[in-house]
Amino acid sequence: MKIRLLLLTQLFAAGFLLSGCNDDPAYAAQVQAIRKRGIIHVGTQSDAPRISYLNPETNELEGLEIDLARHIAEAVIGDKDAVSFILTTTPLRGPMLDNGEVDMIIAAYTITEERKRHYNFTSPYYVDHIGFMVRKDSGITEFADMQGKTIGVVRGTTASQSVTIEADMLGITVAFAEFSSNPLVLAALLAGQVDAYSIDTSLLIGYLQEETRLLPDRFDPQEYGIATKRENDALVAYLDTLILRMQQDGTLPALLRKWEL
Repeated sequence: MKIRLLLLTQLFAAGFLLSGCNDDPAYAAQVQAIRKRGIIHVGTQSDAPRISYLNPETNELEGLEIDLARHIAEAVIGDKDAVSFILTTTPLRGPMLDNGEVDMIIAAYTITEERKRHYNFTSPYYVDHIGFMVRKDSGITEFADMQGKTIGVVRGTTASQSVTIEADMLGITVAFAEFSSNPLVLAALLAGQVDAYSIDTSLLIGYLQEETRLLPDRFDPQEYGIATKRENDALVAYLDTLILRMQQDGTLPALLRKWEL
């Protein structure tokens, strides 16, 4: 199923974002502080093919979120290379914002009500869905076959919560095994330590192997947003203007096509 891009609502097309918000002194100050520094500190990941991935052949980061960060640097500083990418893991995304190590997190950070109580999020720049990968020889053809099975997930993601809700709806019981990264979950699946691997479908596609396949099940939309510290509401408002502009001028759709998302 082709993953859809969530269109920004007409609310964000209003003059509030594109004009009035620019007159807010805090808005200007938070953006100008980064501009004066001359570099943006962005927390990102390295294990999400097509999203944000450290290519072992080039030793360079690549993917939708890397390109998005470079477009932001171009808009704020005038130089797409004025980005310091600081690698993070799923559990460390929030703490890196808390300690001021980064200006923003662009790392497949799903927007949830719980997370919005602690951090600011932009409007979504991408929407994915939870899915499953299994070994071809597992005999599992759909999620309903997983009664009593163990599902591998990355610690700190929303996958286990989403899967639990879906399992309850189907009347089945599953167990979870948590790992610190996507490659470790994949290794556990290939070794038979878990029966399935669950996370956002686009990430699963990037880890498909000859001996694995995706199940047809897709559920619980995962909206990716750029996150900032809670008090940086002016910065996040500025980032919203950029996302809207990139959507309207075709930049964001072109990036999604580039990375086959």
